[in-house]
Amino acid sequence: MLRAYLREDERLVAMDVDATAASPLASAAVWYNLTNPDKTEDDFVESCLGIDIPTRAEMDDIEPSARLYNEDGAEFMTITALVNSETDEPQKTPITFVLRNNQLVTVRYADPKPFRLFERLVTRPTNNPYTSGEKVMLGLLEAIIDRLAQLLETTGDEIDQVSREVFRNKTTNVTRKARDLQEIIERIGKKGDALTLARESLVSITRLSSFHQTSENGNAKAARELRQELKVLQRDAAALSDHAAFLSSKISFLLDATLGLINLEQNQIIKIFSVAAVVFLPPTLVASVYGMNFDLMPELHFPLGYPLALVLMVISAVLPYLFFKRKGWL
Repeated sequence: MLRAYLREDERLVAMDVDATAASPLASAAVWYNLTNPDKTEDDFVESCLGIDIPTRAEMDDIEPSARLYNEDGAEFMTITALVNSETDEPQKTPITFVLRNNQLVTVRYADPKPFRLFERLVTRPTNNPYTSGEKVMLGLLEAIIDRLAQLLETTGDEIDQVSREVFRNKTTNVTRKARDLQEIIERIGKKGDALTLARESLVSITRLSSFHQTSENGNAKAARELRQELKVLQRDAAALSDHAAFLSSKISFLLDATLGLINLEQNQIIKIFSVAAVVFLPPTLVASVYGMNFDLMPELHFPLGYPLALVLMVISAVLPYLFFKRKGWL
C-alpha cells in the first residue's frame, strides 16, 4: 500500500495513491508511506524521487554499511522496530527511512503501533507542523521511542511483580511451589526476550541519529532546532538503552535466584531421602544379622529373642533420627 502525505497549511493531508494511475500531486508529497509495497508502488516512488527503494532482503541485512548509507543524494537509514509489543510475543521488523530533498520515504512490512498513532497526528493542525520530510522522520522516531519507553515501564513493573513472587512465595505445597517457579521462569524468559528486542531497536535508533548528524555536517546545515530535536532523541534513546540494560541485569538476577530456589527445593527432597536411608540402615543391619542361617546362633533359641530384636531395631532407628534432629539437619 502506498499513501502520500501532502502539505496543506499547518498539517499534512493523506492521499491513498494508485500507482498504476497516480495523481500528479503525489510527486510533491512530503512523505511517502510504503507498507508491504509491490513492484508498481516501488517503481512509482523511485520515479518521483530518482532513487532505488531497498528490497526486503536488503532491509534485513544487519551490516551497518547496508543499513546506513548515502546514494544518489539521498540518505538510506534502516532501524529495527517492534511489533506486537503489547502481547507476550513481540517481534522485530526493519523500517527504512529514505530522505532526499526534504522528502521522506518509509518502507516497512509490518504495522507498528507508533506509525498508526503518528499517521493520525500529522493530519491534525498543530503548533509544530510537519513541514518537511526530516521533521516527519524525527516525529516518527519520537513516537517509536515513546512506545519503547512505555514498554520498558510496563516491563519494569512486571519484573517487580515477579521479584515479589520469587522472594515472598509462602506456598508450602512442594508440587504447587515447583509449578509456580516453573511459570516464573517462563515469564522471566519472555520479559528477557522483550528487553533484548527493545535494546536492539534503541541501538539502531542511536546509530541512525549519529549517521544523520554526520551526513548533515558533510552536506547542508540543518536548522538549529531540528539538530536540537535530533540530539534530544539521541539522548532519550541512549538513556532508555541504559535502562533496558539495567532491567536485563535484574532479569538475570531473578533467573539465577529462581534457579537457586529450585535447587534448594531439590536438595531438600534429596536430603529427606538421604536421612531416611541412614535412619533405616541400622535396623536393616540388625535384621540382616539375625536373618543369617547359621546353626550356632545362641539368640535363635532365646525365648525373648524376637521382641528383643524388634526393640533393638527401633532403638537403632530412633537414635540416628534424634542425632540429626539435634544437629538441625531435619
